[in-house]
Amino acid sequence: MTRILFDCDTGIDDSVALLYLLARTDADIVGIASTAGNVPVDVVTQNNLAWLTLLQRDEIPVHEGSAVPLVGGLTTTEDTHGPLGVGYAELPTPTQTVAATDAADAWIAASQEYPGELVGLVTGPATSLATAIRRDPALPTRLRRLVVMGGAFHVHGNTTPLGEWNVTVDPEAAAEMFHAFADDAAPTPIVCPLDITESIAMTPDHVVRLAGAAGSSPVELLDGTDDLGTRSVADTPVIRHLTDALRFYFEFHDAHDEGYIAHLHDPLAAVIALDPGIAETRPAHVDVELVGSLTRGATVADERGLWGGSVNARIVTAVDADAVFDEVIDRVAALAAAHRDAVGSRPAAGEQQTRDEQETGDEQETGDDQ
Repeated sequence: MTRILFDCDTGIDDSVALLYLLARTDADIVGIASTAGNVPVDVVTQNNLAWLTLLQRDEIPVHEGSAVPLVGGLTTTEDTHGPLGVGYAELPTPTQTVAATDAADAWIAASQEYPGELVGLVTGPATSLATAIRRDPALPTRLRRLVVMGGAFHVHGNTTPLGEWNVTVDPEAAAEMFHAFADDAAPTPIVCPLDITESIAMTPDHVVRLAGAAGSSPVELLDGTDDLGTRSVADTPVIRHLTDALRFYFEFHDAHDEGYIAHLHDPLAAVIALDPGIAETRPAHVDVELVGSLTRGATVADERGLWGGSVNARIVTAVDADAVFDEVIDRVAALAAAHRDAVGSRPAAGEQQTRDEQETGDEQETGDDQ
C-alpha cells in the first residue's frame, strides 16, 4: 500500500489524476492539499470535495492552502479549465467540509505520521509544499518520494515563452522546493515537465474507449464540429462529468491551434508517483529564474554539473504514452463502472426530461386537488 498526499489545483487534468488515484486500490490517499492555481483556492477545495462526494470517499480529508502565492497576487486560468475549474461539468454539492488544518500543516503531519513512507504528488503550484518546508525544514527528509508536475526545459513554455504554468504561478515556491530537496538526506524529486507531459495527448478516441470500458451508454464521440458547450447524456455519472470537463479542455486546445486534443499533464505524474519505474529520467540541478524581466518563472536545468550544485531533480525524459493511457483508462473505467449509481450527480438529459415531466404532472394533480 502506497501512502500518498495529493497536492493539486483542480483543474481538469488534476480531476483525472484524482480519479486515477481513487481507482488505485493500492493507494492510500492520506490527504488532499488544495493549492490556488488553475482557479482560486476555495474553488479548488470545492472541486476536490465534490469528486470525493460523487465517489463516496468522504473519509479522505481535504486541506485548503493559501489563497495567494508566496510573493505577489494570484493569476488563474479559467479560460483553460472553465469558471469552476472542471469545464462544463456540474459536480454534486459536497457532503463533507474542509479539514481544520491547512494544506501546509497537512504536509507536515502526514510526513510525521508516515516517515519514510509518504509519497508526495504535486500537480499545481508548489505554494503549499514550500510553506510547509518553511515551517518544518526537515520535512523533505521524511518523504519516501516526491513527484512534481512542472517546468519546461527544452520546449517552449505554456504560460510565457519559457515558463510552465505551475512554476510561473509561484516561482518562489518552486525555487524553495528545489533548494530544499538538494539535501542528500531527502529523496530526489521526479519532475514531469512539459517536455514529456505534452506527449500525453488525449483524443476523442480515448474518451470513447473510457466510456466503453466503463459500460456507459451512450458511448459519445466528442467532435470538434459539435456546438461549443454540448453536454454529455451518458448514464454513468463519472463518465458524464469527465466528458463534460474534457470537452471544454478539447475546445481550449483546439482554439489555441493545438488540435482537438487535451494534454493530460497531471495524470502522467500520478501514474509515475505510484509506479516510478515506467519513466526514464536524467539527473540535474534545477533552479528557477526569479528576477528576469522576460524570463521570470523559467526553469533551468544544469545537466552537466557546470554550477557544481547538488542533484535536486530527476527529470522525466521518456515514457510509453500508450501504456500510460491504457493504465489510466482501465483504472478510471473500472472506478466509473463501480459507481454507476452515484448519488448527488446531475441526471442524464433523458432522465432529466422524465423527472421534469413527472414534476409537472405532480403539480397538475396538486392543482386539480385544490
